[in-house]
Amino acid sequence: MTTRLLAAAAALALSAPLAAQEKPETASAASATVEAQVRTRDLTGTFGGQRINYRATVRETILEGDDGKQEAVIVTTSYVKNPRDTSRPVFFIYNGGPGSGSVWLQMGAWGPKRVGIPSDARDDGAPPYPLLDNPDSLLDVADLVFIDPPGTGFSYLTKGTDPEKYYGLRQDARAVAKVIRRWINDNGRWNSPKYLGGESYGTTRTAMVVDELEGSTFNDVGLNGLILVSTILDFAGREPTPGNEMAYIVTLPNMAAAAYYHGKVQAPSVEAIAEEARQFAIGPYATALLKGQDLPAAERAAVRAELARLTGLSETYLDQANLRVTSQRFYKELLRDRGLTIGRLDARYTGRDYDNAGETPDNDPSFYGIDAGYTAAVNQWLREGLGFETDREYQSIGREPGRYWDWSLGQGWGRNAYLNVAPLIGKAMRENSQLRLFNAQGWYDFATPFFGAEYSLNRFGIPQDRLTFKYYDAGHMMYVRDEDRVKLTSDLREFIRAR
Repeated sequence: MTTRLLAAAAALALSAPLAAQEKPETASAASATVEAQVRTRDLTGTFGGQRINYRATVRETILEGDDGKQEAVIVTTSYVKNPRDTSRPVFFIYNGGPGSGSVWLQMGAWGPKRVGIPSDARDDGAPPYPLLDNPDSLLDVADLVFIDPPGTGFSYLTKGTDPEKYYGLRQDARAVAKVIRRWINDNGRWNSPKYLGGESYGTTRTAMVVDELEGSTFNDVGLNGLILVSTILDFAGREPTPGNEMAYIVTLPNMAAAAYYHGKVQAPSVEAIAEEARQFAIGPYATALLKGQDLPAAERAAVRAELARLTGLSETYLDQANLRVTSQRFYKELLRDRGLTIGRLDARYTGRDYDNAGETPDNDPSFYGIDAGYTAAVNQWLREGLGFETDREYQSIGREPGRYWDWSLGQGWGRNAYLNVAPLIGKAMRENSQLRLFNAQGWYDFATPFFGAEYSLNRFGIPQDRLTFKYYDAGHMMYVRDEDRVKLTSDLREFIRAR
């Protein structure tokens, strides 16, 4: 996914520091030598109903090339329970993009602080945005390590480093795996239970990183669980290229869910309409699309009528679109009669465009409805709350990685025109008999459709008895809805404790 596709992942109320240990930054990205900055704070909070003392550490990890040259400075933010307990699980976390910093999961879901923005799909407005204690943090069940991969957050490549060495499927995964190995070694956590996961492209990254960690000959880092939020593994379902019918099949259930939410179709529940749409998508609809121009008129009419019932779109519009409505068109068409567009990341959000007669939305209301609050919160927390000093700008959605990203798997699988990293998860699970997977999806997420995740994870080679699927009444970042943040964290606590 490019940055454009995924983009579209305050009043300070901090616990008083009990101790502080600081090492100042001594060099910039343009310097010949970088001395890593480390900032720590000892804090206290209540998470999952438990009062916990923890150490927060913002650390720069320097990655070097084969020639010893410093090439990348990777920033991690870790939260480790005091006193240190090596029997506790460690959860390594990142966001997606590619090019997205860990701000979304850290300041929205699992960090000890979170930003307070509207929970009901309203715009976050203007500052100040409250920085709140987060009782839904997972610190009661695991130590947390948030990673900003190269080119995201405060992480950067040093002057003269070739971006192609770090910006790509395999390159990015190798860098993240090195940071994880370094953290495990520096913190004496080789035998601790370990969980790995992220959101959106972060789920793609997870497939790649687990291959780097567990696929090495005789030098594996064993993992207990993979945690995927808003999953994209099989990219065929993303691109409505002419002739690729799968893109329409996997997004149809999302259209039905969005139409239900906005009152365009009737059903007992979102779960009910989603299941109806799943069965129709994989059955009569898929059959009709695959028949192409051989589709008989009567069958076309029947499919068109059912599509209209499920999506809330008119039969005339569906006929003109040859039964194939792209997501971009759907965002604009569903509520055109109300003068509104719906969100891509979260279809609950609505926006008003300059031109209501247009083909596609001006922008994604579910992204511009939250981004300012998250950006303010992460800068306030890391700079003021934890004392990290830098003149660099925090890259919530960094542009640089997207310009250079190498989408090749580099495994000799033909031309790589069909990108699917799910087999790497299957391989890891087959070779690690206790590796389990948790998959979280929002009903109203068009960026990474829930049916696409289900499709990619039920292919042959992936042990089905170790998969856990959970669904939430929001979109891509389901934790922006208060009820779903609580539910997501509760589901994950159960998953981690069940090891």
